[in-house]
Amino acid sequence: MATTPSDNPLLDFTGLPRFGEIRPEHVTPALDVLLANAGAAVERAAQPMTPSQWSDVVEPLERATEPLSRAWGVIGHLNAVADTPELRAVYGENLPRVTEFWSSVGQNLALYEKYKAITSHNSFQLLSGERKKILDNALRDFRLSGAELPEDQKPRFAELQERQASLAKAFSDHVLDATNAYAFYATNESELAGLPDDVIAAAREAAERENKQGWKFTLHFPSYFPVLQYSENRAMRETMYRAYITRASELGAQYGGGQPDWDNTAIVDDQLKLRAEEAKMLGYNNFAEVSLAPKMAESPAQVMSFLEDLATRARPHAEKDWQELREFAANELGLTQIEPWDMAFAAERLRQKRYSFSENEVKQYFPEDFVLKGLFKVTETLFGVRIRDDKTAVWHPDVRFFRVENADGTLIAQFYLDLYAREGKRGGAWMDDARSRRKLEGNGVQTPVAYLTCNFSAPVGGRPACFTHDEVITLFHEFGHGLHHMLTRVDELSVSGINGVEWDAVELPSQFMENFCWEWDVLTEMTSHVDTGKPLPRELFDKMLAAKNFQSGLGTLRQIVFSLFDMALHVDFDASKGKTVNDLAREINARYHVIAQAPFSRWPNTFSHIFAGGYAAGYYSYKWAEVLSADAYAAFEEAAQATKSSVLDAATGTRYRKEILEVGGSRPAMESFKAFRGREPNIDALLRHNGMEQPPAQH
Repeated sequence: MATTPSDNPLLDFTGLPRFGEIRPEHVTPALDVLLANAGAAVERAAQPMTPSQWSDVVEPLERATEPLSRAWGVIGHLNAVADTPELRAVYGENLPRVTEFWSSVGQNLALYEKYKAITSHNSFQLLSGERKKILDNALRDFRLSGAELPEDQKPRFAELQERQASLAKAFSDHVLDATNAYAFYATNESELAGLPDDVIAAAREAAERENKQGWKFTLHFPSYFPVLQYSENRAMRETMYRAYITRASELGAQYGGGQPDWDNTAIVDDQLKLRAEEAKMLGYNNFAEVSLAPKMAESPAQVMSFLEDLATRARPHAEKDWQELREFAANELGLTQIEPWDMAFAAERLRQKRYSFSENEVKQYFPEDFVLKGLFKVTETLFGVRIRDDKTAVWHPDVRFFRVENADGTLIAQFYLDLYAREGKRGGAWMDDARSRRKLEGNGVQTPVAYLTCNFSAPVGGRPACFTHDEVITLFHEFGHGLHHMLTRVDELSVSGINGVEWDAVELPSQFMENFCWEWDVLTEMTSHVDTGKPLPRELFDKMLAAKNFQSGLGTLRQIVFSLFDMALHVDFDASKGKTVNDLAREINARYHVIAQAPFSRWPNTFSHIFAGGYAAGYYSYKWAEVLSADAYAAFEEAAQATKSSVLDAATGTRYRKEILEVGGSRPAMESFKAFRGREPNIDALLRHNGMEQPPAQH
């Protein structure tokens, strides 16, 4: 069915997206219009007779390209949360067109010269700090997009971008397909020993939806991980672990019933070759240098030194963790050899024995509505806003919608909240922008809108959804990203909210929010037992706190292995020398971790962050930003000590909002951090929060 521009919901920018009306057949006609409009604006801006002024070049370009970005954002979002064969196909058909457009903009030498002329003109000094930052970022991005390449090399460079975009999409599709395709059917109650009641009920409902007897377990995290953590059925744990860790690999069909054409091995090799070629064309030694050009970190060597230092500090703690786990498993569980599928099970049993509680016991105190109430109260107390229910069209009945207001009721921002895992939805949790803040023509301001997406267990059997404490932390994390996007006061689109923020600083506000999940006066306001209605008991909280850094040494080394693997891949990995990507993963693990990796493990084949999520040579950002976030949170701890009251200190919150959240990407992240903290960050707070303080030096 053909659509005309007037009845195409993807071309309506008067309000919020018209979810529910958008169909796959709307995508191509909408992009025809938007790409034509944006292309015409680029052409006009680049013409010799167009004055090299902000108002003649940058503003018209932003006005013409923003609708394209917004519409493509809606299409990409639906592709991630409501995947259908029709939508996937049309998304795949149009991805090269959109990638080609942005590549052509980045390579447009005439446009690049216009931007350079604006910065060298006397009037540049009269521009605001935000606009100067936008222009500086733009010049850097032109260089990274190949604008300075000889004309005969530009087609190949554009081809590299298009091919990488299509490979990233294929990688993501294969992970989703392999995850969706697998099912473990339990037919006997004895197979369910140890599993929590709500997990069993969800598996029963999943089987009933297929008109099958028994219980259906999948590789979606809310179904898979409780099996690893609680199931006393070791054979079931092993079967599901092997299927999970070999998804989208050459072993997928052997262990999980996956299809050979979902194997991501060749995609990964191709991605790395294309990235290396891109780096060489731009005059860099490797892709890691390209990746770091717009980040806080100065060089791959600096990043690797940071990670190796952290590994050295964490290793003694990890060795102790591992020794304790092995002894416990041998003495208490009869497991003389801990296999990978025993790790989470043994760790949970050790946690229960040592601290006398289970994660499932804690989970009953975190029903969805109470968790949201607590999250919103933290936000309202610290940042002087109000969060209210709101209504708009959504893409699934489970999606909720909210508004963020000033105390006087004026609208600041809005956000969608999509909490539950389901088929057709990409795994993991993320924040994305539906619309960014910018000044409109006249005096109005376009308010920001965010998507907040998680993959938690849905309500079962008429009971509310309950979240594990880890899931609560995840929700606070994503909401921190959301606040960065929503509370910005910057009116320039390219540096408002998270736009223009260095990638290795963008995790600061998200990781910062996680800390509040460990505060007693926060949890008392957000817990209510799903059956009794009683708040979390202080005794149970104290046990949780005692267990907070349980196996934090092992957890730290795991993240360091991911980060160093990512960096090594993009610095000097060469597949032609006979080593595979999975060989490198095992080698890095052997060098830095204390636990050996299973020989059949193929975790790089599902490492979507670096092969489909924009984190290539950037996964270290989580640990890098954790130093910033822990140190920022320490300011609230210091305020609580000084006032002998709560960490929910409104004065410190106001300062944090002003110096970190409101400024977005309008100045370097280090400047924002120093404006808030009064100094550069140090690692002490991170080590303290992870229970890894260094002992005092012996004299």
